[in-house]
Amino acid sequence: MRKLNHIAVVGVTGYTGFELARILVRHPGVETSTFYMRDTQGAKCLDELFPQLRGRGDAPLHTFSVDAITASSAGTAFLATPHDVSATLAPSLVAAGMRVVDLSGAFRFRSAETFTNWYKLAAPPANLLAEAAYGVPEIYADKIKDARIVANPGCYATSVILALRPLTDAGWIAADSGVVCDCKSGASGAGKELRRDLQFVEVDENFKAYNLFSHRHTPEILEHTGLSETQVIFSTHLLPISRGILSTIYVNLESQHTGEAIEALYRKFYAGRAMVRIWPAGSLPELQHVTHTNFCDIGFVLDKTGRRLVSVSCLDNLGKGAAGQAVQNFNHILGIEEHTALQ
Repeated sequence: MRKLNHIAVVGVTGYTGFELARILVRHPGVETSTFYMRDTQGAKCLDELFPQLRGRGDAPLHTFSVDAITASSAGTAFLATPHDVSATLAPSLVAAGMRVVDLSGAFRFRSAETFTNWYKLAAPPANLLAEAAYGVPEIYADKIKDARIVANPGCYATSVILALRPLTDAGWIAADSGVVCDCKSGASGAGKELRRDLQFVEVDENFKAYNLFSHRHTPEILEHTGLSETQVIFSTHLLPISRGILSTIYVNLESQHTGEAIEALYRKFYAGRAMVRIWPAGSLPELQHVTHTNFCDIGFVLDKTGRRLVSVSCLDNLGKGAAGQAVQNFNHILGIEEHTALQ
């Protein structure tokens, strides 16, 4: 018999997968957990590969196979796998009666064409794309709790959507103006793939822009803010640090507002949502305030005309931008406090 709090985790060798394991092995709502990877290197337990997890309880490690996962008692599966792997694996798990929290981009779009155009991969089945819930709990909690597939958002997309959504829902952004989302991320956001441009000597004491007008998180931002592609400029940069995202977002407002009104709008929108912290008007968060946590901190400054707004959104790309948010989504599936096991 499947139980939601019996979990299977596929893929723990990447930065996100390890962060996910680190949270789940101490999660009070998880009754049993089994971890799967393609090559266990002979290890039987997760802490044999990751000594950091010693003393956190038994975490069995098995060689990955679809049959092994579907034959288990797990009711929930986390997929910290490449996009194409998730696209083919998730349907089998759902068919076996499991709930899936997918950390790849495979199920983030309702349109198969959008996924194919941006990821250059074959899309998952259309029926599963249509029913997948986009995993921003602060916006879609009601859909997440009953969804068979939860598509965990991209890290950059999370930081931008959380900063913009209160403004777009209120209709406060000037329709005839552009929105600039200028974002910077630590190197762990690029994953563990062996690439020359991610080697220490290339990243250290360096700072660069990349994937301008072609970053895969662009369609997520458009779809979940309601802004048009011609309206948004989304730029991404690589910082010489290990983790964290700082997004500086430049907005022209439709009409004049006060700092107090904007702060009140943000606070009302995120009332009762423990993982989003709104800073007082005129004060700005920094990366050191959010790294190694699941918080997204949002601050802003308004110019003297009351029409030009700069918002700053900070989060940990491995926490609220990935593994932490996946666990937050899982907590909604379990029907428990969304911040359980998170900080």
